[in-house]
Amino acid sequence: MEMIMGGLLIFLARVVNVSMGTVRTLLGMRGQKRLATTIGFVESLIFILAISRVLQDVGNLWNVLGYCGGFAAGTWVGLVIEEKLALGYAVVRATSRDDGKEIASALREAGYGVTEMVGEGLAGRVHVVTTVVKRRDIPAIMGLVSQVDEAAFVTVDDANRVYRGHLRAAQRT
Repeated sequence: MEMIMGGLLIFLARVVNVSMGTVRTLLGMRGQKRLATTIGFVESLIFILAISRVLQDVGNLWNVLGYCGGFAAGTWVGLVIEEKLALGYAVVRATSRDDGKEIASALREAGYGVTEMVGEGLAGRVHVVTTVVKRRDIPAIMGLVSQVDEAAFVTVDDANRVYRGHLRAAQRT
């Protein structure tokens, strides 16, 4: 029983360790250096404690399984945490054959900054509407675009850094 509990403890330590690493990496990519550095310190401390426990008894299958399983589960948990935090900004582009002006108007009425462009697509003239939003606002943007044009082609890209321009003010609830 003690061997199983040791493996479970290693598993939990690795889940925390790896999920912290995932979030740390994403924070660093979004320019949050201090928080990423602090998380990195705690992450390495947990790693050292977990790996030293495994290396004390490499023949214990429960320790090895706990270490490997914790890595896999920690990756998943870290990605779920990052998705829930929705840190940073995204560039959303909606391309519409006929309803670009209406999409732009709907987004502006909702408080978003919008840039409109006319382009040439496979089937002729299209309207491209671009906005930069907080990642947590993406579902609202998708809803607004779909209300106007369900057939609009929409792409979403990460915006690593945003300087100047019009961003939607925080909404009070």
